[in-house]
Amino acid sequence: MHHKRGGYSYLIRPILIVIDLIILLTSSFYFLNNIANNQLYVFLAFIWYVSAYLLNFYEVYRFTKVITIISLLLKQGLLILILLFAYFGVLKINFFSIKDAFSFISVAILLTGVLKVITYYALRRYRSYLGGNNRKVIIIGNNKSSQQLKTFFEKRKDLGYKVLKVFSDDLSDKIEDSFEFLEKENVDEIYCSIDEISDEIVNEYVKYADRNYSVLKFVPNTQRIFSKRLKTDYYEYLPVLSMPEVSLNSATNRAIKRGFDIVFSLFVIVLVLSWLIPLLYILIKLESKGPLIYSHRRNGINYKEFVCYKFRSMRDEDFSDLVQVKKEDHRVTKIGRFIRRTSIDELPQFFNVFFGDMSVVGPRPHMISYTKDYGKRIDKYNFVFRHSVKPGITGMAQVKGYRGEVENDEDIVNRIKYDIFYIENWSLLLDLKIILDTIINLIKGQEKAY
Repeated sequence: MHHKRGGYSYLIRPILIVIDLIILLTSSFYFLNNIANNQLYVFLAFIWYVSAYLLNFYEVYRFTKVITIISLLLKQGLLILILLFAYFGVLKINFFSIKDAFSFISVAILLTGVLKVITYYALRRYRSYLGGNNRKVIIIGNNKSSQQLKTFFEKRKDLGYKVLKVFSDDLSDKIEDSFEFLEKENVDEIYCSIDEISDEIVNEYVKYADRNYSVLKFVPNTQRIFSKRLKTDYYEYLPVLSMPEVSLNSATNRAIKRGFDIVFSLFVIVLVLSWLIPLLYILIKLESKGPLIYSHRRNGINYKEFVCYKFRSMRDEDFSDLVQVKKEDHRVTKIGRFIRRTSIDELPQFFNVFFGDMSVVGPRPHMISYTKDYGKRIDKYNFVFRHSVKPGITGMAQVKGYRGEVENDEDIVNRIKYDIFYIENWSLLLDLKIILDTIINLIKGQEKAY
């Protein structure tokens, strides 16, 4: 469960859910009394919650328009009605009145809608006249879009955004000063004009937001095409981009993927690494001096740095972090060539999976220096999106041939393309397919496995 910011306003949503369920069940008791029973009540509560989740019924924010709320109400009512008739059909219940069913859903949705709209406007009044329920924000950048956003926040006090400061290298408060300011102030949201800041600074804001449970949003240049990878909200006519809640990061899917990772990594650690580690220790030590395990820092989810483990495949030299391994690289030992070609050198990363830094399947983590370099070659929005999930031991890009040395921009662009496709289309079956394809590739061999 994520830490909540902003006082007790996070309690509004669960309270509304409980009240909505009370309205729903009370309406069903009144209009469907001839068929109402505990089974029907449980069914109605279940489909209400499921349909609300699918339609994002409770995803109403301070910048959401009333017309959007009305649209959500109509969709929710229609879906509940369809599922209710399906329930009657499956259980062969034919002694109900269609008029009563329509009356039930109409009254339930009407009362729910009245409650949502009253809450919506009450919060706006509270922010405008009492100054409560505010979110403290800072703006990074001083271009036209950033200035329009600041004006919007100051004009629309009913939305409850309080601009603490604007940082830009064009102003007295420089961008580098913002990090010291963030450490002192309790900032809820950071709005970045991404075209004004470097990739390294973007990474720092991403890491800060993740560490401090802040919200990071991007203010695009109004003349550019917005990335489809990020969620676009409109503050009146101003577009604001933010990281979307991908299905892979939902609470249910995180639990499923984490459970699979733990079971699979334990299987490999107990049945493979338990005997492979002492064997490789002897073989690696016989050929060259140095440790069995090579540890290096890489960027994980939200650019968080972690120590990644590999069996050492090169001679113990200091520059192995700075230069990519190339074909016939003189640094690679004889046993190193074998374990790299078969990807055995990656197996210690199952400890990373077990500890929670990585996943079995996901975008491959890059070394810190490579992350900075690759970020300059591709669209910043896509690169940020790629780091919204845990990195993996294997991934879709790797099984499609984009592994190992990055020889040109096309390599990294295609790697990111497949990583993003994986994030947007994740399922447990897709993970299993990628694992199977990885095993097949290991048996067949891959061109860049050196």
